[in-house]
Amino acid sequence: MKDYKLLKQIQSPDDLKLLNKSQLPELCQELRDYLLDSVSQSSGHLASGLGAVELTVALHYVFNTPFDQLIWDVGHQAYPHKILTGRRDKLSTIRQKNGLHPFPWREESEYDVLSVGHSSTSISAGLGIALSAQKEGKNRKTVCVIGDGAITAGMAFEALNHAGSLHSDMLVILNDNEMSISENVGALNNYFARVMTAPLYTQLREGSKKVLAKAPPLKEFVKKTEEHIKGFVSPVGTMFEQLGFNYIGPIDGHDVEELITTLKNMKNRTGPQFLHIKTKKGKGYAPAEKDPIGFHGVPKFDHKCGELPKGSGNPTFSKIFGDWLCEMAEQDPKLVGITPAMREGSGMVEFSQRFPEQYYDAAIAEQHAVTLAAGFAIAGLHPVVAIYSSFLQRAYDQVIHDVAIQNLPVLFAIDRAGVVGQDGQTHQGAFDISFLRCIPNFVVMTPSDENECRQLLYTGYHCGKPAAVRYPRGSSIGATLEPMQSIPLGQSRTCRTGENIAILNFGTLLPQALNVAENLNATVVDMRFVKPLDTARLTELMQTHNTFVTLEENAIQGGAGSAVAEYLFAQQFKGHLLQIGLPDYFIPQGSQQEILVDLGLDAKGIEKQIREFLKKSK
Repeated sequence: MKDYKLLKQIQSPDDLKLLNKSQLPELCQELRDYLLDSVSQSSGHLASGLGAVELTVALHYVFNTPFDQLIWDVGHQAYPHKILTGRRDKLSTIRQKNGLHPFPWREESEYDVLSVGHSSTSISAGLGIALSAQKEGKNRKTVCVIGDGAITAGMAFEALNHAGSLHSDMLVILNDNEMSISENVGALNNYFARVMTAPLYTQLREGSKKVLAKAPPLKEFVKKTEEHIKGFVSPVGTMFEQLGFNYIGPIDGHDVEELITTLKNMKNRTGPQFLHIKTKKGKGYAPAEKDPIGFHGVPKFDHKCGELPKGSGNPTFSKIFGDWLCEMAEQDPKLVGITPAMREGSGMVEFSQRFPEQYYDAAIAEQHAVTLAAGFAIAGLHPVVAIYSSFLQRAYDQVIHDVAIQNLPVLFAIDRAGVVGQDGQTHQGAFDISFLRCIPNFVVMTPSDENECRQLLYTGYHCGKPAAVRYPRGSSIGATLEPMQSIPLGQSRTCRTGENIAILNFGTLLPQALNVAENLNATVVDMRFVKPLDTARLTELMQTHNTFVTLEENAIQGGAGSAVAEYLFAQQFKGHLLQIGLPDYFIPQGSQQEILVDLGLDAKGIEKQIREFLKKSK
């Protein structure tokens, strides 16, 4: 590690404010180097933080945090914020069990105002905080930092519209690092930003409003002139001005001194303010600048050679899905694949390249993605929505109203179901079985391996109903891929026949179930379907088994085990039922294997739970 002579002096933003403004570019370089050194040795989000270094320094230099409240959207870019707010020496533990949280987290620091993990929430929360600050009357400032991807979500625009109508005192900063919102970045824009935020301009602007209020035609002329000037600098500014914000920018987000000047000028302005900055994701590290998507989240790697380690072993379930999607598109020109801005994560890169006319990225707008699929289905196309389990939560109303009520044949390929791991509470796929199985018309499927995943995707695609196939993050187990065919809805398969105990498996914990069954001489049934449930198989098992064990990587409350419990109760089953799954709390970060062991969902833990249950049942 390097010396970091400036950075090591900073334990809080108060220490940062002791530096001369001229020292800040050097500090930014040290901060960027430290981030690269640390994350490359521990893994984590990299490119976003590299691009937000100057902005983070400027914000903490100008504003009185934590009294002034700084809200980060999503939080991938908040590593520099964590470093400057007393957590530098713990950064090597980020995303690890009992380590720093991967995102801003209220329980971790008073500087983390909003716990985040999903996008587009900052402006809504910031508005509530800003309005409360106005009632408080202590001149507390509210600043929301949102990325160009996150601002594509409808929730962000809903919040902007509301904030503009209330004339609340808040600053929204758009960190534009990918989208071509505006190319007009340079000296002219910085000049206009400095002029338009300067106290003299503000005084003249506000004073002229009072004078011109008595001369409406002249007032309208001046207003239009100002809008044309801003439109010349950045055409996108007109949109935000129409929403009620005073728009400034775009300016260079890597010029820390210019940022400080602009932020100081904007700090005491009243009403909704909008600052548009242009940054480069991965800034300062050439490989990340060249491939910001690849270096968004990184494993441990040698940053000196600039190459990420290549994956080995079995393909991921995401890759299995992506290959299946391409195979189906070759057969069916009516197939359309939809993703809410997760092309890479969902394994859709090849599909998007080979079938560009059938590929739709809805941006970070899960609600729109689901209703878009409904529209395609109404028009006779065959939509497949690839979406993470925790992201599908955001479109629940659309799943019910726009897909299920109309009984439209939309297939949901639910990635990252179950324990996700190092992204923590906000990303664990703990609830999709529970919230989908209660919806009429839905088919809910839980494949146990990659071959079953392909078969059930094929089944869901052809079943003519709303259907969901859930599969986990990570590598498959190496199962042989068989020719695809539709499985009768609700048909399970018996994997092992034993006595007295029946383990009903839902999902990819099947190898653990089989391991345990050998020691307990238990029957193992791979249920495949949560809905419709294979009630015929359950009725058959009730004649020969007195103990049922359900196994799933979903919340126990309302999950697959609950579906079994409902049926057994209705049949007045006199035996015993043990439901094994995810507990009733939000699961923190750690590796997938660490979490499964902690929750008793490895083979040893499952067997222990069953044996303890059997003792109590005697």
